[in-house]
Amino acid sequence: MATNKQLKRELGLVGAILTGLGSIIGTGVFVSTAIATESAGSAVVISVILAAVVAIANGLNSAQLAANHPVSGGTYEYGYRYLNGWLGFSAGWMFLMAKSASAATATMGIAEYILSLLALSDRNLITWIALGVLLLMTVIVYSGIRQSNRANMLIIGTTLSVLTLYVVSAFVLNSNPPAQRATNNLPNGIVGVLQATALIFVAYTGYGRIATLGEEVIEPRRTIPRAMIVALGLTMVLYVLVTTASLHTIGYQAFAQTTAQATAPLVIVSQSITVPSLPTIVSIGAVTAMLGVLLNLILGLSRVFLAMGRRKDLPAMFAHINAQGTTPTVAVWGTAGLIALIVLVAGDIRVAWSFSAINVLIYYGITNLSALQLQRDERMFPRWVTILGLVMCLFLTFWISVSVYGVVIILLIIGLGIKLGVNRYYRGLSTGENAV
Repeated sequence: MATNKQLKRELGLVGAILTGLGSIIGTGVFVSTAIATESAGSAVVISVILAAVVAIANGLNSAQLAANHPVSGGTYEYGYRYLNGWLGFSAGWMFLMAKSASAATATMGIAEYILSLLALSDRNLITWIALGVLLLMTVIVYSGIRQSNRANMLIIGTTLSVLTLYVVSAFVLNSNPPAQRATNNLPNGIVGVLQATALIFVAYTGYGRIATLGEEVIEPRRTIPRAMIVALGLTMVLYVLVTTASLHTIGYQAFAQTTAQATAPLVIVSQSITVPSLPTIVSIGAVTAMLGVLLNLILGLSRVFLAMGRRKDLPAMFAHINAQGTTPTVAVWGTAGLIALIVLVAGDIRVAWSFSAINVLIYYGITNLSALQLQRDERMFPRWVTILGLVMCLFLTFWISVSVYGVVIILLIIGLGIKLGVNRYYRGLSTGENAV
């Protein structure tokens, strides 16, 4: 099997930006803003902006690492190169766990809305629909980065059109009076704002897919930083507009309560806007947004599988690349299998989101530690940007629910055990070959 080949560089600036947008504008804008509102109240807009600042600092650090070391794997590879193998593996393993859970959440959400749009009541169909959607997206990713980018362009175009209509409908076309401002705008004080910031940061971290695909980006030193900055800037503006529109329509208390009613709270909000068929249109937008997230997560996860297979932290079969150099074939199907497994045992979306939050904060903490090791001639941005990103990641970890820490620790121990077992197997195999 071809395990030492490199993937072709086929992703330009526009494609890289679309990859970032497709990863960020998805479950986050349709779900995380409402979850964050439970903590921050009407100050959730401040949390959206703060999370964007943290994401930009981290994005710049990821960008300069990817520009200097443009291979598949993201922080998994940076940890190995600039820190040590244990931290590198921990970053890769946490990414696989957190983002596989996010992908499963998106897949189940897609199935829920397809069931609703088709007016079907048999909830036993949800798992089958979810697995069917997962298979479709996997086939697209398997076909290569070029075809994946075309599908992503169609998905992003549809989603942005729907969200634009949502914002315009809330502020301009809605004949209902705006929601009255609640007396208590900060139900949980500054602690709630910080908790919300940590949760929304998870939504922004889709920019990491650009770095994870570094091996396939054309002119990575030039393309990756620009793509990350543009994707994060556009996303922050969109998140602020969508969140403000939601609060304007039904108020922060009602918006926070929508998480108990639907996977995409914006659909609930749209029912209070006097625009015909808007809830159906928003449901379609939710489906396309989560399709984009799923597509880009399969892309990113498969490249981490590829990198871990190359280093033999996972079985070497995951390092196989097709003859055309466009797809890590086994890694793509391995990613789909892991997501499918989680779909079959999926739990509460808020728990899954908190689980993702702590994992990605640690992941980007390792990213920033790696960026601190860059030499002066490798740096593209001032050192204080790296320090800011690291401090903010560590600070925000203290505002995640402590109930998920135990699960994270257990999964990390399992991952390190797998690494030791696989490493030992290949060392024994190598020793045996040498002896022969």
